[in-house]
Formats: sequence, structure tokens, C-alpha cells
Amino acid sequence: MPRAAAGRRRAGLLAACPTRGREGLRFSLGFGGVDVFMITTGAAPPHNLVATPGQWLVEGAGNPAGAIMACCCLMLATALQAVVATPASASETHLDDRTEYRAPRAASAPVIDGVADEAVWATAPWQEIDELWLGPLYPPSDFQGRFRIVWTPDRIHVLVEIVDDILLDRYRDPLVQYWDDDCLEIFIDEDYSGGDHQYNHNAFGYHVSLDNQAVDLGTDGQPHNYSDHVESRWKQRGSTIVWELAIKVFADDYADDSADNRPVLLSAGKIMGIMLAYCDNDGSEFRENFIGSESVPFGKKDRGWIDAGLFGKLVLVAAP
Repeated sequence: MPRAAAGRRRAGLLAACPTRGREGLRFSLGFGGVDVFMITTGAAPPHNLVATPGQWLVEGAGNPAGAIMACCCLMLATALQAVVATPASASETHLDDRTEYRAPRAASAPVIDGVADEAVWATAPWQEIDELWLGPLYPPSDFQGRFRIVWTPDRIHVLVEIVDDILLDRYRDPLVQYWDDDCLEIFIDEDYSGGDHQYNHNAFGYHVSLDNQAVDLGTDGQPHNYSDHVESRWKQRGSTIVWELAIKVFADDYADDSADNRPVLLSAGKIMGIMLAYCDNDGSEFRENFIGSESVPFGKKDRGWIDAGLFGKLVLVAAP
């Protein structure tokens, strides 16, 4: 377990009343000068540490008494976590300042052909893909991105416009280093619950390649081809890529080894998590830039494939 830098010392008797601070759940054992922090999604860890949501950090255990108290703290932490530290609302499961995207219903589904000439697209607002997560600053000629979303009862429909001066698909096997090719990433959390989705289907993080295949990690920790979830086509128009996708939405009970998975039926008022990103590679072994639609103010900026608490809010609304 990572150990936080020594901070404030407390003297006196045991004080173990849990409180919520900026780090998440906090309680202290004054004898020995020990603090324990429960890092929750959307909380800033103490001392600018990088910590995973759900991780306990110990502060001030640099002496024998503190070490003993740290053990007591962690035992108490385990007992209290399920009762006190479980997030109870979206504001506790997501970072602050998430965007809200209101997607209108389409009377009929747009054709997925990379042309995007249906009038329904104009009823949806544009959202930018402009948050630099990895890599150096880049000129507008190297990358620009934005997207629109509409929905029908059986799918969400996404229109993405990308400016990318060099398109690269180095790794032909769609399950090998797919994140190091130019690819579009679409993260979907069916119930906007946030939390971990690394090796589960609490949320999906589809990596859509230039050959229109969609890959994410399965519950076995290995990449799986989920192209049957995502219909994808793109065309180049001048310097701009017009990319259209229709995506089935699945709940967190999706089972990789089952043939009985059914997509969720969508309706006005439903709230989901959404985030888009683009991996840009102009010729290197590894991707050179990773740009997303949501800010990541602390910690590893590329952790969207793990933490659905980074996602923005997608609200399905009636047709205008």
C-alpha cells in the first residue's frame, strides 16, 4: 500500500469518528498520530498522490506507535468501508465539472455510411474533443475533433468529425496494440454509476479502429472483439474524417460467454455516462497523443479505460 507523506500529528486518545473530506472518507487515531484516507472516485488524494478509487492511504505511520495504530486503522477501515464509504449519488461517483450532453431522439435512425446528410444531426449540439491527456501540444492541422449524439430506442447514434493529417493502422490484428493505432474511443456507462470498469462491464470502452472493428477488455482481462455492438463507417471529406456509428447499449450484467445478452431499450429521460477520445499516431511505435472530451484534473489522465467516474453525463431527451 502506498504510504502518504507524514503530515499533521495529533496527540491524545483515540478519535475514530469517520468524516468525509476532500480525499473521501477520513478518520483518525490520535494516539500515534495516524490518519487514514479512503480515496473515492472524484476525490483529490492528499499530497497530490496518484491513488485508485477505493484505496486506503495511511498518513503519519513513521514511528512504532504509529505503525500499530495504522494496523488498527486499516482493520477499522475495512469494517467501515461498506457502511460509510460506498458512494450514494452520482456526485460522489464522478469527478466534479463533468459535461452534460442532451441528445435528442431521432424519428428514424440515420444511415451509417460516413456521409451524415440526415437533417436529424443538426438537431444535436456539437461537443469538442479537446482535452490533451497524453503527448505533446499539437497544431490544429494534426488533430481536431468534435461529436454529436442522437438516439433511437435500440441504439445511440454518434457523428464524429476528425481532422488528422496522417492516418495510421500499423497493427493489423485488431486485438494487438489497438490503442497505438489511430482509433476512436467511445466510453459508455449504461446507468451513469461510475466506478471501476477495467475487467468488468460496469461500462464499455470501445476502441474503434480505422477498419471499423470495436475492441474492449473482457472479464477475463483479455481484449475481445465487440464489433457486433458497434456499426461504424467513415469517409474522408477534404481534410476532415466524417465518422458515423450506431451503438447498442448493454447493462452491467453483460456476460461475455452468453448468447442471451440483450441491449437496453432506450427512452427519454434516461441518463448514461459518455466520453469520447482519439488516439493519434503519425508514424511511431506507440501513440503520440491521446485527446478526450472530458477533463482529468488530477491523477493519470489516461485512466478512462479503468474509471467510469471520468465520464460525462448523457441525457436522452425527446425530439425537438
